Amino acid sequence: MTHMWMVRAERGGILFDQFESESMVAIGWTDMGNMERLRSRDDFAIAAAAAYPNNTRAQTAASAGQAYRFVREMRVGDGVITYSPEQRVYLVGEIRGEYKYEPHRIENDPNVRDVEWTGRVPRDLLTLSAKNSLGAISTLFLVPPDVADEIKQRLKEGMTGNVQPQATPPDEDTVALDELYKENQNQAFELTKDRITKLGWDDMQQLVAGLLRAMGYKTRVSPTGADRGKDIVASPDGLGLSNPRIVVEVKHRPGSQMGSAEVRSFLGGRHKDDKGLYVSTGGFSKDARYEADRASIPLTLMDLDDLVEAILDHYEEMDPDAKQLIPLRKVYWPS
Repeated sequence: MTHMWMVRAERGGILFDQFESESMVAIGWTDMGNMERLRSRDDFAIAAAAAYPNNTRAQTAASAGQAYRFVREMRVGDGVITYSPEQRVYLVGEIRGEYKYEPHRIENDPNVRDVEWTGRVPRDLLTLSAKNSLGAISTLFLVPPDVADEIKQRLKEGMTGNVQPQATPPDEDTVALDELYKENQNQAFELTKDRITKLGWDDMQQLVAGLLRAMGYKTRVSPTGADRGKDIVASPDGLGLSNPRIVVEVKHRPGSQMGSAEVRSFLGGRHKDDKGLYVSTGGFSKDARYEADRASIPLTLMDLDDLVEAILDHYEEMDPDAKQLIPLRKVYWPS
């Protein structure tokens, strides 16, 4: 069974016409030189690390992986596509040559494969799920089999003149778009949780304090050492003299739930007019939640999911120092 590969024609598809006219696809990573000498994945990883010493480990792994696939995994006879954002069309073809190093052809993309192009498929004829699969930002990736089959079918229809003007009914397209939005929203939520769990304890305390400031309170953060059951005090005046006075305990122990004993210990030092907030990135046991429900003062338990939801709700109001601890960017989505 042959594969189908996406090889991007650089940012904005600027090499699309050259790919087509010269019957080729090409990738960069110029500083790695001629990759014919590289055999194993480890060889590519070592070469990428040496060529780009300032890259992160993830960037090095991505570069090595894509280069390895282009040189060693692609086979003559495999399908290949590239995309023109300007024309909104996929060029579809077949790999016809082994890997070559030809720096004279494209200055910054010296690694080449010869291709026989067989036709074009307009993006607007593809289903939303196919468009989503092809939207990955990687220079090179393997096209999922079902998407490859859809592209082949659309190409065949175009050649026979039996082109369907719309790949998906509007109502199905809307449902698919909504499902895709929820999927990406859930993924972003989990990635935000991953970032938070990697924070140090001091940074976690500062993040919670930043959240409370974004909610309109002034905060006092306890210095490192014995805090007598409180890490942060939040109040309207910042001194803890005016109500509401919120006493906050922060436990940054991912994977370790807080139990009823910890909640009782926190409650033991509270004044009758205090409000309590107990933040635990490891969550709470059932008994701990029962203890909080029957507490003598108002007490809110905030696990990692609750914390992320609160941060997302108030992120725009957070100060720069707090935002720096968990940098997020806004994404606009078609409605």
